Amino acid sequence: MTKMDYQTALSFIHGRYKFKKHPSLDIIKDLLKRLGNPQNTINAIHIAGTNGKGSTVAYLRNIFQEDHKTVGTFTSPFLIKFNERISVDGKPISDDDLVELVEKIKPIAEEMDKTIPGGGPTEFEIITAMMFLYFANHPVDIVIVEVGIGGILDSTNVFEPIVSVITTIGMDHMKLLGDTIPKIASQKAGIIKPKRPVVIGKVDSDAMKVFKDKASEIDSPLYAYESQFNTSKPVMNNNWQQSFDYEDDDNLVRNIKTSLLGFYQPHNAACAIKTYVLHQREKNEIVNNSSIIKGIANTTWPGRFERVNDQPLVVLDGAHNIDAVNEMKKLLTKDFASNEIYIIIGILADKNYMDMLNVLGSIKNAHLVLTKFEAYGSRQSVDVDEINGQIRSKNPVSVIDNWKQAIAQTAAEMSEDDMILITGSLYFISDVRKLFKLE
Repeated sequence: MTKMDYQTALSFIHGRYKFKKHPSLDIIKDLLKRLGNPQNTINAIHIAGTNGKGSTVAYLRNIFQEDHKTVGTFTSPFLIKFNERISVDGKPISDDDLVELVEKIKPIAEEMDKTIPGGGPTEFEIITAMMFLYFANHPVDIVIVEVGIGGILDSTNVFEPIVSVITTIGMDHMKLLGDTIPKIASQKAGIIKPKRPVVIGKVDSDAMKVFKDKASEIDSPLYAYESQFNTSKPVMNNNWQQSFDYEDDDNLVRNIKTSLLGFYQPHNAACAIKTYVLHQREKNEIVNNSSIIKGIANTTWPGRFERVNDQPLVVLDGAHNIDAVNEMKKLLTKDFASNEIYIIIGILADKNYMDMLNVLGSIKNAHLVLTKFEAYGSRQSVDVDEINGQIRSKNPVSVIDNWKQAIAQTAAEMSEDDMILITGSLYFISDVRKLFKLE
């Protein structure tokens, strides 16, 4: 039998039902059962949340690596290459590994297509099964599994985690998850498991009530930011770092430094630290403060307020929903008030883009440059020509359809003290990183 090539394997994955969501976990459970239930063999942590999942995963991975553990991660979306979604110690799986996984799963999925009314597994269910199968066949010390969307019906929600984590709750993916914070929180609460600890980040009182009720109902110990663990107010250092202290009932770690900027980063780091502490306790292992300090300091996260050029100063940030944009405004208003900031932005049309643009437009030293990009699959970027003139902005808004031209033109017109901030969709940021040869 001829071995499948990489592009054929990718085409199979992306050719599955993309935006269909099954009303239960029956299909993914059936698929995994036919694969020998690989999800039952892993030691794993489960992370959900509207924002903050990615950097929390990155912090946690680096802390565990400082403890000399091998760490698997399952994340989305990818920035450069699909294989990034399944990684070991930050390195994506090989093309050969990906092909091998698809060769194993493809005939099973096609058999399910024939026998199940409405068809077999979706694209995300296939990718999730690939991840569980990979880590069953290539064991690591710990796997950090990031939820796709929501929680209760997410394809990843089929294993028993050592610790569950919910970083934040915001109004995103409302068509799938519900149109109120409590409804969205109820979906995310689905990853809380009986008698397993859960870490909750900074959420409002309505969301917290949902989580506390769920945890109480199934006897899951709950640890909430600002209640059971906390950070000091971060101090911004001159070398693009911020430092803070972490404290819980049993641990105090001083002068932790992160190069990831944003008020929310110490919060994300704290969620990671508390998760590490709980994992170590569950496994009767030592909490190493030095692993925490070094792990946080060594964490980089592509596309999260990432400085990619100094002259001119160019920063990339994939702020792709209203909560992320609000956090970005806080950071720009506090730490970059003396710079003129040129914000080149490309947003997906299925996002709450007018609110996002109005928030950025309200920053007094911000100049918006709207642009377009090649979106993924059937998704489209916003038609910026159509919405120009509708944005409430303190400064005139420019429209340059070609994003490469937008960057070149803006760089030519700005002074050396100004900053270009390129933001919006993570798919857009992925394209821009290639331009800056960050592969």
